[in-house]
Amino acid sequence: MKYVDTHCHLDGEEFQSDLSQVVSRAREAGVAAILVPAIDLPTSLRIPALCRQYPEFLYPMAGLHPEEVRSDWREQLEPIKACLSSAIAIGEVGLDYYWSREYEHEQLAAFEAQVCWSVETRLPLMIHCRKAQNEMVRLLRRYEHDLPGGVFHCFTGNAHEAAELLQFERFVLGIGGVLTFKKSPLPEVLPSAVPLSRLVLETDAPYMAPVPMRGKRNEPAFVRYVLQRLAEAYGVSEEEICRQTNENVQKVFGIQI
Repeated sequence: MKYVDTHCHLDGEEFQSDLSQVVSRAREAGVAAILVPAIDLPTSLRIPALCRQYPEFLYPMAGLHPEEVRSDWREQLEPIKACLSSAIAIGEVGLDYYWSREYEHEQLAAFEAQVCWSVETRLPLMIHCRKAQNEMVRLLRRYEHDLPGGVFHCFTGNAHEAAELLQFERFVLGIGGVLTFKKSPLPEVLPSAVPLSRLVLETDAPYMAPVPMRGKRNEPAFVRYVLQRLAEAYGVSEEEICRQTNENVQKVFGIQI
């Protein structure tokens, strides 16, 4: 079986000492491709070089994460846009009001600018959203018919929230380690509300390791635990999950496995 980790921060310092081993373990576990999001200008600049070390296995993104938005967001965005020439997607971008709304208006403006990049370049979006779904949906609806698609990263919501996001027909939901947590409602929510044609796998490594690795550094090889739990929840084979999620990756990102 081959499958894709659509969201992994392999450029982080958490992987500096053993990156080659992490990549080897991922390949041994069946990972066929890893998509690497950026969060700011420095990561947007360095991720393409990292991905060139593992051609046709690591794929770079470029973007400004909402938690990195400050009053100088405009100065960051212009050079980040120049990085899109080597990127397969614009991300990780979006809105995050979980900790603070101090830069609420700046986040909205930076996100809208990057949504416009997606319309202009036809690159898909990798969207992060926390405590801001209403604001995100309102903004995206203005561009709904022009956007090429993308991923709503780290979906952890209910059936109503899933239905609202699935109205954006060229977008899929990214499902990661939260699916495996004991108290997660996702094993019940997803089969009732989301067809397999609208899901992709992700780790968000080094964060949010799935059970039974919870509490450890997450890594791409652990996406198999998400795959296994998804197959159980939908009552289908792991092979079917691989087939469908790989097909979804090809539709959104153009990567064929």
